[in-house]
Amino acid sequence: MFTRLKKHMQERVNITEEEFTLAKTYFVSKKIRKRQYLLQERDVCKSLAFVSNGALRCYSTNDKAEEHIIQFALEGWWISDLQSFLTGNPAANNIDAIEDSELLLIEKKSYEILCNTIPRCEQYFRILLEKTNSASLRRISDLIGTLAEDRYLKFIDTYPEIVQRIPQNQIASYLGITPQSLSRIRKELSIKR
Repeated sequence: MFTRLKKHMQERVNITEEEFTLAKTYFVSKKIRKRQYLLQERDVCKSLAFVSNGALRCYSTNDKAEEHIIQFALEGWWISDLQSFLTGNPAANNIDAIEDSELLLIEKKSYEILCNTIPRCEQYFRILLEKTNSASLRRISDLIGTLAEDRYLKFIDTYPEIVQRIPQNQIASYLGITPQSLSRIRKELSIKR
């Protein structure tokens, strides 16, 4: 279960075997079933979750009970309501499993101890936060200034594995369009090809 996490960390920082062996002790494994919540809005997010196997989504709902997907997470990705995790305030988002999933969780206190104990782990999480922030800004920019068809093309180019595993209505929600619009875009693209 830790093999994927070890690889993920080694791709970003030069963590030693001894450091990783110690780092593993701060994580707890958890299995969740398809449609099971990892976090519900208004609860406090107490853990960061690394996806060892499966797929999850982070989303909010509006007053019409419409879902707005913020993030997907497949194997080798992290997911949480970071604002809630860092501040201890209630979460604004839900996180649930799209598929049966296996996770490695690190609670806030363990995260802080780990980062203080192993500087390479602090560096690893800093790199993740920087990339997350950069990706969020890029996504906002795309949602504001890019046509729906271009957003979809960029999405399938960037995340081809998601297109095969995630329902189309959820992809549409992530792209900020209706499922009908996504269906039309896909049909038009298939005709062009």
